Amino acid sequence: MTIRKTLTAAAVALGAAAFAASAGAAEVKLPSALSWTAYGTTSSGYAQSIGLGNMLKKHYGTELRVIPGKNDVSRMLPLRVKQAEICACGAAAYFGQEGVLMFANKSWGPTRLFNLFNNIGQNGQGLVFAGDAGIKQLSDLKGKRVTWVKGSPALNLNATATLAFAGLTWDDVVKIEVPGWGQSMQAILDGQADAAHGSTISSIYAQIDSSPRGILHPTYPHADTEAWKRAHDVMPFWTPMMVSKAVGGEKNLSGEFPYQGSGYPYPIFVSLDNLDADTAYGLTKAVMENYETFKESGPGMDGYQMANQDFNWVFPYHPGSIAYYKEVGKWTAENQANTDAVLARQDLLADAWKEFMSIDRNDDTFEAEWLAVRAAKLEAAGLNVPFRNPM
Repeated sequence: MTIRKTLTAAAVALGAAAFAASAGAAEVKLPSALSWTAYGTTSSGYAQSIGLGNMLKKHYGTELRVIPGKNDVSRMLPLRVKQAEICACGAAAYFGQEGVLMFANKSWGPTRLFNLFNNIGQNGQGLVFAGDAGIKQLSDLKGKRVTWVKGSPALNLNATATLAFAGLTWDDVVKIEVPGWGQSMQAILDGQADAAHGSTISSIYAQIDSSPRGILHPTYPHADTEAWKRAHDVMPFWTPMMVSKAVGGEKNLSGEFPYQGSGYPYPIFVSLDNLDADTAYGLTKAVMENYETFKESGPGMDGYQMANQDFNWVFPYHPGSIAYYKEVGKWTAENQANTDAVLARQDLLADAWKEFMSIDRNDDTFEAEWLAVRAAKLEAAGLNVPFRNPM
């Protein structure tokens, strides 16, 4: 498979400028029907999507079809076969952009994605500790029991990033393998593990907090630049944030609340490069300007406010969305430079993939060989190389 490079960095900048010039303060133009993929029906992302869909129907007459997907690939596939325009994705969208983990195969490879907007709330992401595990600082994780969730590279890499923040690796802890995320939390409750990765607002945290073991949240001091560099080498999309929504959040390593934590957006709203600019502009404007009408329609809706958006993140922004952000005075030269840099990275990965796929590859060694080629190309360009090895 080859990767389309329809929109280069220059084309994105010119396209957004042209769209903004022609549109002025444009009206919202949305199709009568729109589809996007999301996590399963019990997820907060699905519930939020239903809330946004109700807003779109009420104000713009657009019927939103939300397609639940069991895994990250199944959430991306409908975009490629044109059954959906947008993915309300999790962090694994970044794996798709990079062509790693579940996307490091002949059917996928690096994929050109564009960001429209995200939900960036006040909850954090990170390990959660049993309160009786004797952890007073992150380095105390050494020798503790940390869960490893089979078949879930996103969860395991997040745990790896916390270990890296602490200056540790999996060799420094006891790896407790569990079959799923729920079981990782149950392992803490059952006294079989001391730490597991999750969101600070996960409902099961209330059980941990009220159990005999109790709960403890780690902190990720924002001024510790070396620790953050180690974490970003593992998970580039981690973001320092003040956590003010956390079950048992007052019980954290700093003793203060809110506390210095880590996180990243969820859901992350991305499209392929074939999304119409009018749709991207209209949807972005609709969500950003109707917060008051949908803020109570689902859990964690506060992250859709304009003030919460981060335009210097790991995805490039869609020209239609950029046009809206320019219109309201929120898009800067720094933001454009970031989008251009990510697009240049996407171009490099696309070229590396095309070259790699021009030679017949052995299925047994395909992922390892691709990751080696990918690493060499990124290093030659002076770019960071997360996800060097198969998991």
